[in-house]
Amino acid sequence: MSEIAATTVHEAYAFACMRCGHGWEQAYEIEHHVDGSGNAFVVYKADGERVPSPLSTPSCANCGGHVVRIMRAGRVSSVQQLLRPPQAPLPRGSGGEAEEEPAVAAVGTPTPGAHHWHLSDLLRPFHRR
Repeated sequence: MSEIAATTVHEAYAFACMRCGHGWEQAYEIEHHVDGSGNAFVVYKADGERVPSPLSTPSCANCGGHVVRIMRAGRVSSVQQLLRPPQAPLPRGSGGEAEEEPAVAAVGTPTPGAHHWHLSDLLRPFHRR
């Protein structure tokens, strides 16, 4: 059976596990195809590998839970930025600029695996007091 690639769309989603509070974001390439019989089908790819549709049965990579909230892209990272403490100005001393730059880069550089947030952190900006 031959297939014809119609279009490729790029979409991203944010996810929050309602069981453990783990939050993450993932970008997808969504390929729309038509097979030889004229039937349309969709292929989802994440990081170049074929994956099941994130909209059908998402599961948490942290706890394996299947009660996962799907949100528009940027929701998890925007909350993470709100929760990041403001950077204090570095003291000006005898060290000079050359010694301060590595410290600034180390603070602003995300560490591998930094895409883990708790559900309470994600919902805190929406909490009324």
